[in-house]
Amino acid sequence: MTNKSNITQWKAIAITTLIAGILDLTAACIHAWIINGTIPNQLLAYIASGVWGNSAFHDGFMILFVGLIFHFLIVFACVFCFFWIFPRWTLFQHSLILNAFFIGIVAWLITTQIVVRFSKIPSQEFNFSNALISISILIVCIGFPIAYAAKKFNES
Repeated sequence: MTNKSNITQWKAIAITTLIAGILDLTAACIHAWIINGTIPNQLLAYIASGVWGNSAFHDGFMILFVGLIFHFLIVFACVFCFFWIFPRWTLFQHSLILNAFFIGIVAWLITTQIVVRFSKIPSQEFNFSNALISISILIVCIGFPIAYAAKKFNES
């Protein structure tokens, strides 16, 4: 890959991260508000509480910014991994829909079964309908933008 194509790929990764991150955060905020009356500040504090524990809910604006950064770092990891794997595995070059499902389900599994379990976020009882909604949000807001962008980038 030439230097120019590296720059182009990083630009595609950055734009995809922003789009998917904004879509996912917006959907998560709407879902949290509908289900629990949770406002965006509380959601960002919840994300930051993975590192800071309960103090994240009382630490003010800076912790909200940290929660936002953590959110986008997780989205970036999803984007980067799929952009890396897409041209290497021909399995992913056939179906945008299957790719979106794969990305959404893997993102949910890694987030809930690894990131949250090894964080300071208290464990919660499994709720099938909430899991289904969360996976659906990830498929639509993370999976489709990433799958589409990776396909388009590799076609050009």
